[in-house]
Amino acid sequence: MQNFFKLAEKGSSIRTELIAGLTTFLTMAYIIFVNPEILSSTGMDRDAVFVATCLAAAAGSLIMGVWANWPIGMAPGMGLNAFFAFTVVGGMGFTWQQALGAVFISGIVFLVLSVTGIRRWLIGGIPASMRSAIAAGIGLFLAIIALQSSGIVVDNPATLVGLGDLTAPGTALTIAGFFLIVTLDALHVRGSILIGILVVTVAAILLGVSSFGGVVSMPPPIAPTFLQLDIAGALTAGIFQVILVMVLVEVFDATGTLIGVAKRAGLLSDKGTDRDPNLGRALMADSTAITLGSMLGTSSTTAYVESASGVQAGGRTGLTAVVVGVLFLLAMFFAPLAGAVPAYATAPALLYVATLMLRELAELDWDDVTEAAPAVLTAIAMPLTYSIANGLAFGFVSYAAIKLLTGRAGQVHAATWVIAGLFVAKFAFFGGH
Repeated sequence: MQNFFKLAEKGSSIRTELIAGLTTFLTMAYIIFVNPEILSSTGMDRDAVFVATCLAAAAGSLIMGVWANWPIGMAPGMGLNAFFAFTVVGGMGFTWQQALGAVFISGIVFLVLSVTGIRRWLIGGIPASMRSAIAAGIGLFLAIIALQSSGIVVDNPATLVGLGDLTAPGTALTIAGFFLIVTLDALHVRGSILIGILVVTVAAILLGVSSFGGVVSMPPPIAPTFLQLDIAGALTAGIFQVILVMVLVEVFDATGTLIGVAKRAGLLSDKGTDRDPNLGRALMADSTAITLGSMLGTSSTTAYVESASGVQAGGRTGLTAVVVGVLFLLAMFFAPLAGAVPAYATAPALLYVATLMLRELAELDWDDVTEAAPAVLTAIAMPLTYSIANGLAFGFVSYAAIKLLTGRAGQVHAATWVIAGLFVAKFAFFGGH
């Protein structure tokens, strides 16, 4: 391991990497409870999604660790799982099998973009304000999902939305869980989100809100989701928008995370990312993980920003990611516990992830309205239209239009014009669906 992962060269040790891997796993393990909760709303088998989530996270992390030798954990991404469940299946009417087919196709497109270098061109061409807005908008989208599933926000025919019954047991548990997670994180307790989910789950079982079926067992069968993707069925007119959104979010989320965590770990040279030999492998690793995840039966797999916690603990090589992968494999034996986790326990986690993502708004140049206005429109359109796709469309089209109308079209990169044009074409030919 010393030679394979070049531990000495990176200034690390096996013990340090093991601790870093455990640290990263604890900060991102909440996904094994949250992902099945979200995807099962489409009709997918919850136990199978649990196993698929663990396997996809393990495979992605192992590929990242062994091939790219980077200390970055992989798992199905927050935001894209919500897009999969609530927009593609719930809103657009695709079956979950077709949605998995779309994930597979987006993975292939992503792979091509990574191999050809177009991925880096896209990243370089999208304005920083839009990148921040997309992250914040997805955060707001996750927030409304959490507030709705927990009963804090309910339907109101007069005002569209209203306040639910905060004294209901499940709703009260969600509020308490959120306070617990925030408190633990403020006190720098590792795994605060995971601890919050588990504590609320135990409380829900004691209050009779959730049923207890045990903690450990052999992993349930993955057959209900394994290779169930419908690629042919996904190739319809509406798939254009789905793949465009998946690819765009994957490009921003995964690439931004990879470069951000790698810089923090000192893995990128000062000469620029294009000259780093392992960045290309890391980009290929996360692209490959998306296609693998779709075949296993889960939404897009991506690099996790929580990997920064492992880097903070000293992780510098792929051994950290390998440890994360092994721990996700072991997590498959906790299926009964995952089955006992109610929506009231995952809602606080979603709400807290939302608060972290909204920090991106601080990066906006609020003094330049041509940057701020499209960004705000992007962020608020996602939750208010219940669609990440609509938020992206509103944002890119308004950004290009406002720059053009203010005589600053020269500031718009070709990539932004292309994306805005694609969304205009989508609305022109396919309407708002």
